[in-house]
Amino acid sequence: MNSLNFGKSVRYPISETCTYYKMVLLYLAVGVVLTTALALYAYFTRTFNYWKSKNVVGPEPVAFFGNLKESTLRRKNIGVVFQEFYKQFPNEKVVGVYQMTTPCLLLRDLDIIKHIMIKDFDVFIERGIEFSKEGLGANLFHADADTWRSLRNRFTPLFTSGKLKNMLHLITERADKFRDYVYHLCNDNPEQEIHSLFQMYTMGTISACAFGVDIDTLHDKLETFHEMDKLVLTPSYASELDMMFPGILKWFNSSIFSVKIKDFFYDLVKSVISQRGGLPTKRNDFMDLILELRQQGRIETTKRHDETQKLILELSDDIIAAQAFIFYVGGYETTATTVSFLLYQLAMNPDIQDKLLAEIDQSLEDNNGVVNYDTIQSMRYLDKVLNETLRMYPIVEPLKRIAKVDYKIPGTDVTIEKGTTVIVSPIGIHHDEKYYPNPHIFDPERFSPENSGQRHPCAYIPFGTGPRNCIGMRFARLQGSVGLVKLLSKVRVEPSKNTQKIMDIEPNRIIIGPKGGVRLNIIQRKPINA
Repeated sequence: MNSLNFGKSVRYPISETCTYYKMVLLYLAVGVVLTTALALYAYFTRTFNYWKSKNVVGPEPVAFFGNLKESTLRRKNIGVVFQEFYKQFPNEKVVGVYQMTTPCLLLRDLDIIKHIMIKDFDVFIERGIEFSKEGLGANLFHADADTWRSLRNRFTPLFTSGKLKNMLHLITERADKFRDYVYHLCNDNPEQEIHSLFQMYTMGTISACAFGVDIDTLHDKLETFHEMDKLVLTPSYASELDMMFPGILKWFNSSIFSVKIKDFFYDLVKSVISQRGGLPTKRNDFMDLILELRQQGRIETTKRHDETQKLILELSDDIIAAQAFIFYVGGYETTATTVSFLLYQLAMNPDIQDKLLAEIDQSLEDNNGVVNYDTIQSMRYLDKVLNETLRMYPIVEPLKRIAKVDYKIPGTDVTIEKGTTVIVSPIGIHHDEKYYPNPHIFDPERFSPENSGQRHPCAYIPFGTGPRNCIGMRFARLQGSVGLVKLLSKVRVEPSKNTQKIMDIEPNRIIIGPKGGVRLNIIQRKPINA
C-alpha cells in the first residue's frame, strides 16, 4: 500500500490523508456557509429592536421581509396587510412595523393622524418613496415637496366646478356611447365582467378630458392600453428594494416604472402637442395648461411660509410626461375599480339599488332626461352610495409620509425620528367598529348629514387628507357618477351564477381591486330610446 511518511515514526496511507483533507475542507465549507448565513441573518434583522427600544408594540418581524412577507410574496395586497396590523392592536395609538428592514410607524389614533397629515403637514410633506424624475418620478403623486408645491398650485384650477362643468359634455358623450354599447351587449349575454367594461368608459373620458384625444374605446383595439394598465398597476420589486434601502432608487436614478411606460406617455404627450401645433386651443383641458406652461418654459412659485424664497421648476419633457402619466392612471383605473365595487354592492343589495334607481329616474324626469352638473349634484342618495363604496373599498392603500425632522407625537412619549416613514391605513380605519358599526355591511345611510356631522374628519379618507390629498377627486366622482347615472337609467344589475359571495382583494395590484373581476348579470329595464 502506498503511504506518506510525515516524520520518522508515523506513516499515513494516502487514502486516509485524502479523507482527512476532504473532512477539513468540508468543515471549512460548512463554517463559511454558517458564518455567511449568520452574518446575513444579523444584517437583515439588525433593526428589529428599534421599536422595542422605544416601547412601541407591533407585530413580530421576520428576517429579510420584516412584516411584509405576505405582500412581498404577492400573497396579499399591501393594503390588506396593513389593515391586519391595524386590527391586531385595537388599543394602541401607534404600531411599530418594519417595511423589509426599515422601521416605520403605523398610525391608528385619528387625532394623531390629523396632526401629522393636516396640522403639522409641513413636517410630513414628502411621500414614502422617491425615484428618478426621468422615470416619471416628478408626477404630482410621487414628487418631492418643492416640485409638488409648484405643480399643485398650477394644476388645482383644472378641477374647479367651473372647469368641470366645461368638461362635462366630453364625459356625457362617452357615457352615452358606453350605455348604448352595454345595453346591446347584454342582449346576447346578460352576464358580463363589469370591471373591464367600465375601464372602456373611463379610458375614453380621461383621454378626452385630459388630452383631447378622441379614442373610440368601444371599437378600437385596447391591447396597448391594457398592457399599460398591467405594467403600471402590477407591483414592482423596486418598491421593496427602496423599502430595504431607502433612497436607493433616487441615488441610482432608477424608477419603479419600466422604460416602456415612460416611452408610452412621452409619445402620447408628443402626439397631442404636435396635433395642436404646440399652442393652447382654448379647450381648457390638461394639455392646454401644459402648453401654456411650456411656452413659459418654467413654473415660478414661493415657499409656503417664506414668500421671499422663490421656487423655480423647469418644465422639461420629463415633468410633462410625468403629469400625463399620473392624470391618466388616476382617471382611468381608480374610477373603473370604484364603480365595479359599487355595482357589485347594488347587485348584492337590491333594496339599495331600487332606492338609487328611483332617485335616478326622478332626477332625469325633473330635468327632461338631461344629465348636467347640477343634476349630478342633486342626487343625494347617489352621493351616499358612492361614499359608502369608497368607505368599504378605499382604492389607494396605504397612505405614507416621511418626517423631515424629529417629531414628538402629541399626547405620547414617542418621537418619530427624521427620515422615518409614517403609515395610515384608510381601509383599517374604514372597517373599524369604533367608527362604523358592522363595517362589513353596505349601508349608505352612514353618510347622511346627521351621521357624517358626528364623525371625526379623519375617519373617512378615501382620497387621503390634508394639503396633499388627491387633486382629482372631484373629477373622479363626477366621471364615475355620470357613467353610473347613464347606465342605470336603462339597466339594473343582479348577481350571476359566477358572482363572488365574498369579494376578495387582488394581491398582485398596487391598488385595492377585485380579485378575478366582478361578474354580474346586466338586465335591461327601460327601452334605450325611452
